[in-house]
Amino acid sequence: MTYGYEAMVPVKVSSGSLRRDHYTEEDAEFNQRLHLDLLEEARENSQPRLAAYQQRAARYYNKKVKGQLLKVGDLVLRKVMPNTKNPHHGVFGANWEGPYKIKAVFWKGTYHLEDLEGKLVPRAWNAEHLRKYYQ
Repeated sequence: MTYGYEAMVPVKVSSGSLRRDHYTEEDAEFNQRLHLDLLEEARENSQPRLAAYQQRAARYYNKKVKGQLLKVGDLVLRKVMPNTKNPHHGVFGANWEGPYKIKAVFWKGTYHLEDLEGKLVPRAWNAEHLRKYYQ
């Protein structure tokens, strides 16, 4: 019975690799102990490099990002989150809601809001989710 291809003949693999041919258990154990002894030194050498990398990343980020200056009393729009979006509106629903007034500043970029009637919005909001409202 023919299947359209010739039967494959197994090829004897006789050539090994250099690592496999010259492997000894004693050398492997010696190298493992050596690398374990140098592990703490490698960790200590990595700490200054990690700190330098983090400083470069922070410097680059701070150079590119423009801070949004919002003060108490400013009017802002709040981004509509997926869990508060009305599903019946579909893709034509509003992306921003408000306006809201900034009641308090927690940290740089974190704000407590209230609506125009003075009712407090339940949690703090990050400036990333707010946009200044111009009348």
